[in-house]
Amino acid sequence: MHKLIQASALALSLVAVTAGAQAVRTEKNMSLELASQIAAGAVAACAANGYAVTATVVDRAGTVRAVLRADNAGPHTLGASQQKAYTSASAKNTTLAMMEGAQKNPAAANLVNIPGYLLLGGGVPVKVGNEVIGAIGVGGAPGGNLDEQCANAALDKVKDLLK
Repeated sequence: MHKLIQASALALSLVAVTAGAQAVRTEKNMSLELASQIAAGAVAACAANGYAVTATVVDRAGTVRAVLRADNAGPHTLGASQQKAYTSASAKNTTLAMMEGAQKNPAAANLVNIPGYLLLGGGVPVKVGNEVIGAIGVGGAPGGNLDEQCANAALDKVKDLLK
């Protein structure tokens, strides 16, 4: 019993030390200017290929920072792009990789049941180094792989700002 009490006291002190060490955190996040540049770059990249899309950019918490809907982009592209961006930011992965993983792994198939998640290609994390600061979701091209290409083209255009 005495060892149990000592172990509990040690665990509590470790929690207190850990909690105190991370009471205040500094995190990188996305500015409106950067989010707008990424969204515009994705819509332009898709337009260059003849695709009318919507691009939504979210910050690290999945909150919308910028949305651009191309002329003639379907109304469904608004929700799809936002869900792809949210999914990617939340999981810190591309939605295409998540979709493929869910198709191959029955244990991951239930990811589609998470509210707000959309496992279709077109969601890509925005990173500074290895830190995810947000994500972009693109919807409206004739295939998620094409949506993802537009998202990646937009990120490539701002790569010098992501340092």
